[in-house]
Amino acid sequence: MRIEHAEVSLIGDREDNQDRVTVAATDKAALLVVIDGMGGHSDGSRAADTALKSLLDSFHQSSQPLFDPLGFLHLSLSKAHDDVARLGSTQSLDARPRATIAICLVQDGAAYWAHVGDSRVYWIRNGAVQTRTRDHSHVELLLREGKITQDEVSTHPMRNFVECCLGGDPAVPEMSISGRNILRPGDVLLLCSDGIWANLRDEDIAAFFKGDPENLRAWLEALGRRAVQASAPFSDNSTAAVLRWQAG
Repeated sequence: MRIEHAEVSLIGDREDNQDRVTVAATDKAALLVVIDGMGGHSDGSRAADTALKSLLDSFHQSSQPLFDPLGFLHLSLSKAHDDVARLGSTQSLDARPRATIAICLVQDGAAYWAHVGDSRVYWIRNGAVQTRTRDHSHVELLLREGKITQDEVSTHPMRNFVECCLGGDPAVPEMSISGRNILRPGDVLLLCSDGIWANLRDEDIAAFFKGDPENLRAWLEALGRRAVQASAPFSDNSTAAVLRWQAG
């Protein structure tokens, strides 16, 4: 399996960085994870750290390539949710640590992804978006129903309201899981927190991954800087992982 990957996480205009990102790669599979911690003080960081450890444990304890990729995504996300929910079991519901997440498994020439909340997965081919995940958020629903335009998303008063997340309520949250997506050489998978996409259009994000094939990390770092600039002086943590497929 021939892949390239890179990660970036910028603090933006916040006092601390509660996002977490990693790419875990073996000879037979790769797992990309971006987590956006939610909660006051250290609670968001605790939620993100707990979810990341849970997911990496699940991945490394599994034989690769995974026999049931979609089952793995569902079970590992459910376990991560349980672990984060346990953190806040003695707190009031509103105060419990939470996190949004995007996760992608790549193996055998295909990608499988899932998300909870408004952390996203983009599948990019030749500098254009093949598809992206649809946020579990109120503004995404309004956008899909045609009640607001794309230009109105970034200024909508409920733009930061997510309808499901890891942690909080003990019940397993809604999660969206893709099917099997066959990759072509040069395809890019981008996972990111809302700090990346909040004030950038999808086509502008995809355009960062078109051109010189040697500069994957440089493209990603440029995207991170552009995202912070686009939201300044109120930019959020801006975090992303990217993988480019070369061959099986």
